[in-house]
Amino acid sequence: MKNNDELIKKANIQKIAEKGAKIYESIKSQYEPVQNGKFLAIDVESKDAYVDNTSSEAVELARKAHPNKVFYVVKIGFSAAETLATLGFGNV
Repeated sequence: MKNNDELIKKANIQKIAEKGAKIYESIKSQYEPVQNGKFLAIDVESKDAYVDNTSSEAVELARKAHPNKVFYVVKIGFSAAETLATLGFGNV
């Protein structure tokens, strides 16, 4: 199994972000507002989505079904900037 650094280096992050945002826009009504504050990890190729309480838990669920992938992660009910801040990217 590849480590996360290798996966991220090989992934087209911009493409994943663009596709992921579009997928989330089309499915967010299934999650908001009931699951606001939880995290959704989306595989942009299959469009499969996995929800859990933390970003790492959502990614672990997604990784079980799609090993060696990089996922689009969003905090349900929050803007992209708020999600990035929550994930530890500071002020965006």
